[in-house]
Amino acid sequence: MITLGVEEEYLLLDPETGHPVARSEEVRRAAGLDDVAGEDEVQPELLQAQVETATPVCQELTEVAGHLLRLRHALSEAAEASGCRLAATASAPVMGEGQVPVTSGRRYVRLHDQGGRIAEELLVNGMHVHVGMPDRETGVAVLNRIRVWLPTLLAMSANSPFWKGQDTLFASWRTLAFTRWPVCGPPPRFDGLADYEESLDALVASTVIGDTGQLYWQARLSEHYPTVEVRCMDVQLRVDDAAMLAGIVRALAATALREHKDDVPEPTCRPEVLQASMWHAARHGLTSTLLDPGGRPHAAGDVLCRLVEHITPALEEHGDMRHVEPLVHRLLREGTGADQQRHIVEEGGIPALIDFHHPGDRPRRTRGALTPPFCHL
Repeated sequence: MITLGVEEEYLLLDPETGHPVARSEEVRRAAGLDDVAGEDEVQPELLQAQVETATPVCQELTEVAGHLLRLRHALSEAAEASGCRLAATASAPVMGEGQVPVTSGRRYVRLHDQGGRIAEELLVNGMHVHVGMPDRETGVAVLNRIRVWLPTLLAMSANSPFWKGQDTLFASWRTLAFTRWPVCGPPPRFDGLADYEESLDALVASTVIGDTGQLYWQARLSEHYPTVEVRCMDVQLRVDDAAMLAGIVRALAATALREHKDDVPEPTCRPEVLQASMWHAARHGLTSTLLDPGGRPHAAGDVLCRLVEHITPALEEHGDMRHVEPLVHRLLREGTGADQQRHIVEEGGIPALIDFHHPGDRPRRTRGALTPPFCHL
């Protein structure tokens, strides 16, 4: 059983105006860290209107969903007690006057000094999935094989269409906002661990980045855990969608491990085509075509079906098929988080969207109908 863990980032919003509010430390204290979540489970983020959670190491998707629910509810209650709302959206839908303060601490201050306005505008939230690896050499081999599926994961997770009160016309505005850092986008292909580490050393030696924590590739080796970390996804409105994506990432990694062991040739995609594929996925989500792992356009549903077919043995091996397959079908039927947000605005404007954002138990609205907020795994 390959282990996994999930990190999620949330916004803190004023319940009336929807503006981001700088209450991260207050909310973290109100959550009762000693009783509800460990210090390593609830963390600050770059800006004081954000908070991040991290699950413990898990083996089952039911564990992942349970921890995410626990952490979301604890922080949601703490936010309400602090006079704000926790929002599981990947971009700030509206903005107030002035800038949200940067979180205190040398690392965050250095990021602000380096990035300036880029850092100030990073009111965007991602979901990161860590998958356990036997060693870093194997981790690089897995990166080389899963990188071609990153656009599909991004399209499935898109949940950030609004920014400063306007529809950006992108399904994942977060992706565009984040790719302004110097090292970002899909990772290159590496000729093994030595090549990977030489790349890291060269980038740090350039002084353009301060440390390996600023390697914002959409998939990378973790420098803190023995894992591959997939970072391309927007935070999800719903816990069951987050668990679904975590199961898919683990199955992709397990499939890559098996193919590496069996000497199956690596999938190939020209780097410029892969970059274009990421942009296309961020722009359209699942509402248009998707580029397949080779860079060829197909209907989004066909690419998702190909993904599920590719990882079916791994899903079955981990007992995840019964969880993942119906949620993929629901995603194709009801749309992404970006689609859900746009439906809300069509019905009630931005005020309805502000009222809708809630990471715990808001119902899902589709074509004017409400469906239950979670399919508990």
